[in-house]
Amino acid sequence: MTKDPNPLLTGGLRIPFHRIRAAHVEPGIMQALEEAQASVDQVAGDRTPPTWANTMQALDDTVERLAERIAPVTHLVSVAETPELREAYNAVLPKITALWSRLPLNEGLWARVKAYAATPEALELTGIERRHLDKTVREFQRAGAELPAPSKRRLEAIRIELAQLEQSFSEHVLDATAAYELVVTDESRLDGMPDAAKRRAREKAKEKGKSGWLLTLDYPSVEPILKYCEDRELRREIFVAYSTRCRYGEFDNRPLIARILRLRDELAEVLGYCGFPDYTLEDRMAGTGKRAIDFEADLVERTRPYWQRDVAELQGHASTLGLAPMEPWDSAFVMEDLRRKRYDIDDETLRPYFPLPRVLDGLFEIVRRTFGFRVEERKIEEVWHDDVRYFELYDESDGTLVGGFYSDWFPRTEKRPGAWMNHFVTGGPRPGGRFAPHLGVICGNFTPPEGDRPALLTHREVETTFHEFGHLLHHCTSRVEIRSRAGINVAWDWVELPSQIMENWTWEREALDAFSGHHETGAKLPDEIFERMFAARRYMGGWAQMRQLSLGTVDSALHTELAAKLRAAAAGTTGDTLDARQGEEVMAFGEGRFAAFAPTKTFAQYHALTSFSHLFAGGYAAAYYSYLWSEVLDADAFTRFKREGIFNRATGRCYVDTILSRGDSADPDELFLEFMGRAPDPSALLERNLGPLVET
Repeated sequence: MTKDPNPLLTGGLRIPFHRIRAAHVEPGIMQALEEAQASVDQVAGDRTPPTWANTMQALDDTVERLAERIAPVTHLVSVAETPELREAYNAVLPKITALWSRLPLNEGLWARVKAYAATPEALELTGIERRHLDKTVREFQRAGAELPAPSKRRLEAIRIELAQLEQSFSEHVLDATAAYELVVTDESRLDGMPDAAKRRAREKAKEKGKSGWLLTLDYPSVEPILKYCEDRELRREIFVAYSTRCRYGEFDNRPLIARILRLRDELAEVLGYCGFPDYTLEDRMAGTGKRAIDFEADLVERTRPYWQRDVAELQGHASTLGLAPMEPWDSAFVMEDLRRKRYDIDDETLRPYFPLPRVLDGLFEIVRRTFGFRVEERKIEEVWHDDVRYFELYDESDGTLVGGFYSDWFPRTEKRPGAWMNHFVTGGPRPGGRFAPHLGVICGNFTPPEGDRPALLTHREVETTFHEFGHLLHHCTSRVEIRSRAGINVAWDWVELPSQIMENWTWEREALDAFSGHHETGAKLPDEIFERMFAARRYMGGWAQMRQLSLGTVDSALHTELAAKLRAAAAGTTGDTLDARQGEEVMAFGEGRFAAFAPTKTFAQYHALTSFSHLFAGGYAAAYYSYLWSEVLDADAFTRFKREGIFNRATGRCYVDTILSRGDSADPDELFLEFMGRAPDPSALLERNLGPLVET
């Protein structure tokens, strides 16, 4: 009998997720690693004259093939984790990290790349091939290829430990979120909470065999409590539980943060940089840590008057509600109550008009009309959960299948929180005029369907849907032939432009007609509700923008002054006691820095560093400023659509041709200039988010 092949190694566009089990992980990944190492050794040991095909192309093929084999496992860990899967993944994670770390430190491989760079063929390269060679050489240097052997060994050890620490951080957040339960037996404590949210809490309790209402820390459960629940003590209890996840006990992330910061600082020093931000940002639009810090500092000063206005309004309204002084667990409640009173609008007024199926259909129609890409759903069995749907994306200009993608929108205990897009397969142009489709996924944690009623989204969740689909389009529409320069493989402060620009359509009346429709009657969002919604668009804009600025500013400070301080103090000392003590220093430092952005000291005390996965388990370390940097770009770029028509196909295809499909084929500044004909203008962001400073 023929043994079934490991589903991680089957290849093809669609991944057999329904067949992947924990038992497949270690043998599949180990085989993938061994084959990748053999390919690297072959390139490094080749004695024939180096060419693009036998050096650059061979290396790129090896890297992409390995990444595509690992991606399904890392994805399943984030959406369908089991104890067995976690154990299997953690067993191979050090080996995965070791191979990635050794790759640019391989002396034979580096010698081969350098030798090719000096050939006549290489010297005549232009365009994307020239850029790829130059960036590859620089990436080897940035990774430590020219360092002495002891430094290379230390770099590898640092990277392996960092990968393990970051994975542990992520697991702690997932476990702490899943572990919390609060059963409410007195319904009056839920007064003010939307009926649908109460019904979900009741169903959760029944599923666990409990009486009453079960409250958890997944965001669809937390948000309605903080926004609407009149019971101040219940708001406090949920807020504190949510914001202090991983501060204490079994899932304590404080020691991990201290160790991560020290290791990142050491990594930068070994590579010859002044600090981790300078190392991280060298190949991004900001270029240096100082430029990122200056960018945020400038926006802080521009935003502060609006923030001070918003704080005063919230504190004043809190007083009228008998909630003085306003505490952190009051702010969302006060904000939502004031919004209702001022604009006669709230999330629950809008939610019935945004059923998820209608939102997706409308989003796909907007993408077709504006950019010329058609989305078609396909029924498949190769999924990891019954909630998952699969779609294909076609370019209407020539009928090309440019990509496939999965969607997974609802929370589960085995799924990490938040919303994200990820890529599995990078396709693109191939020899002979062929086009290989891309493959990706978009995920969220929205309020799930209830009975026969579809999932109903808040407008913010609609924005999130459009945002993640923007990332998906960036990946799936890429026409860059070198895969490591394609799609979302771009500077981190550029990658958010294609996602954030999509959010703009959610505020346009004509676009709203395409994706809104009452879940019972099908009626479009009424004009009078839209007018109230639009009038409230900049409501608390100063508060929201200052929150983003606080996260970016503290991120930079953590990775500069605090990281260096922790490392200096730890010299010659190791052990859990050190990490625990310095973990406390991290918390105190964070509180002190957040205080400059907080209405009161209490707000700063409840910072969420211990669950801030973007910084300590994601790609935004020393780069959280990227969101606002990209917002400057997206707000400005959308002014062209506003001027020429939000569904203008010519403008949409120009955007596709100059930005969306171009990946990292040119510097982002050049791509923006191609589309807009000028450099970015930050005034568009301030106008959109803040408007004139008028006291209300």
